[in-house]
Amino acid sequence: MTELLMKLSIALFFGLLIGIDRQLKHKPLGLKTSMVICVASCLVTIVSVESFHRFATPMFNNMDPMRLAAQIVSGVGFLGAGVILRKRNDVISGLTTAAMIWAASGLGIAVGAGFYIEAGYMVVLLMLAINVFPQLVKKVGPSSLRQRDVAVKMVMEPNMRMTELIQSIERKTSMAKKGSDIRIRHLKLKDLENGNQQVELILSAPEKQYTTEIYYLIKKIDHVLTVDVEHL
Repeated sequence: MTELLMKLSIALFFGLLIGIDRQLKHKPLGLKTSMVICVASCLVTIVSVESFHRFATPMFNNMDPMRLAAQIVSGVGFLGAGVILRKRNDVISGLTTAAMIWAASGLGIAVGAGFYIEAGYMVVLLMLAINVFPQLVKKVGPSSLRQRDVAVKMVMEPNMRMTELIQSIERKTSMAKKGSDIRIRHLKLKDLENGNQQVELILSAPEKQYTTEIYYLIKKIDHVLTVDVEHL
């Protein structure tokens, strides 16, 4: 029993490491999703292996008690895929929800096979993975883990000083709060039919910085006509 619980804990830890790496690189797969997938996969594997020893008999030692349960995992995967959405600005949402749906199927399999303690322990780990560990890692980890993405769309008057304007955006937003580190992660320029220019930015900003602050700072920059700011 202790060994099985230790396996679940190790899976959670390894999922945490993968999630930190992905989040540092601003990838859709973050802390919560990685931990949920690792723990759920570990539980389903434990149930599959242990069920053979528990339910197999000398007469039917080649039985596969988890064959039907495996189809449950595959079927629930379609439900999880339905909650994953791709928004504008190439933002993907719903990964953690999809992972939780898949993990819930693993819990049902574990309870159905009689692994009550393991299933209960996994519920505790899942709650920690969703509500506790991400906040803890953000407090003690690198500052980039405490940043969020902000999408900015601007319409500007025609000018030949676009590079200076982009530098001005970084300089002004960085001055919004002392010590804040705001970086432009993505830049897209587009000419409009009326001669104006459209600029789309993805900014990496501190979590504590209000989106309205970024809006008003960019609004004050010369040649900026309209500003559309969205917290991703």
